[in-house]
Amino acid sequence: MAFSRSILFTCCLAVLASAAPTLHHRADKVRGVNLGGWLVLEPWITPSIFDNTGNDQIVDEYTFGQFQDHGKALSVLRKHWDTWITEQDFIDIADAGLNTVRLPIGYWAFDVSEGEPYIQGQIPYLRKALDWGKAHGLQVIIDLHGAPGSQNGFDNSGQKMDFPQWHTSQANVDRTKAIMERIANEFDAPIYAPLNEPAGFDDGVLPVTKQYWKDAYGVVRASSHPNAKVLIHDAFQPLDSWQGFMTPPDFQNVAMDKHIYQVFSDAENQMSEDQHIQTACGYAQQLSSFDLELYIGEWSPAKTDCARYLNGRGIGARYDGSKAGSSFIGSCDGLTGSSSTFSREYKTFLRKFWEAQTSTYEKANGWIQWAWKAEEADDWSYQAGLAGGWIPQDPTDRKYPNICS
Repeated sequence: MAFSRSILFTCCLAVLASAAPTLHHRADKVRGVNLGGWLVLEPWITPSIFDNTGNDQIVDEYTFGQFQDHGKALSVLRKHWDTWITEQDFIDIADAGLNTVRLPIGYWAFDVSEGEPYIQGQIPYLRKALDWGKAHGLQVIIDLHGAPGSQNGFDNSGQKMDFPQWHTSQANVDRTKAIMERIANEFDAPIYAPLNEPAGFDDGVLPVTKQYWKDAYGVVRASSHPNAKVLIHDAFQPLDSWQGFMTPPDFQNVAMDKHIYQVFSDAENQMSEDQHIQTACGYAQQLSSFDLELYIGEWSPAKTDCARYLNGRGIGARYDGSKAGSSFIGSCDGLTGSSSTFSREYKTFLRKFWEAQTSTYEKANGWIQWAWKAEEADDWSYQAGLAGGWIPQDPTDRKYPNICS
């Protein structure tokens, strides 16, 4: 997930369009969910895991291993890995008419160097997920969500920091490539995403990222699964800046991943419900005219940043003014947490916003909502949306077929 340092780029992207012809846009759309918070911890998805430590210094998976007893931390993680996502979730996802799951996993599952406090044990669950996907007709995207040194400084990269360090060290990049080589050789998946959300808006990150995309492509093509799709990320850059990058005939079976949220800036939180819907619909032209397969690999029906810890553990929300430097826009009551507090009108908006986004994102090759579940943020949860009625049991069903007309 993208957090606040990307907001300089989120507001303007909807108006950027390209004149390139439409290529690779298939009828069989990707419709899926992210298994966020399972093999990579995120404080806002499972706040109880962090609150139960009793230590405010624990804000990400790095500090989760750093500031508590190893045995205790491992016990908590094993219980979480065993219960947060099970085969029943894969059954439920397939029953909901979806065809794809994106599975975030951190580099530390494969390689922990001396001095790194990360706790390992995720790989057996990755293998289970791949087996469950095959058993229930779901394609699994293995998404390398965190790299050594952090590629974006977000807590979901494993280590929260002011500025990413991944790109500043060739050793970091080489470790990442070696991990990607292991993934592509050992784990049979139809799609590999070599790195989540590199911070292309920070100095020096973008050129390293572009070279890494090409190197990772070569790693996959030389692996035991050479025909898998390689899913690269736009690094928070406008799509038109990527036109012509890694296209055929020199590169084959490459797709672009773009993440779209409307909650990580003051301006977005201030938008009316109609403006949120109009903004989503406004992406149609640029998404339909890109020259690679294109997935909206993260997005949400949420209209505010009210979910607890969404901006980081101990950091408040822009919407209610509890985040330092923000101003009060409105109360978060009834906008996140349990859907039992959601009004009928709010659920109607969530349905409209969900339909506006999915209809628009299918102008490209499809979408993968963030996330399947969350402990106390039902506005983000696909599972809760199904139960609450604002997400249809059939993802092609439309109550508002002309929402973007």
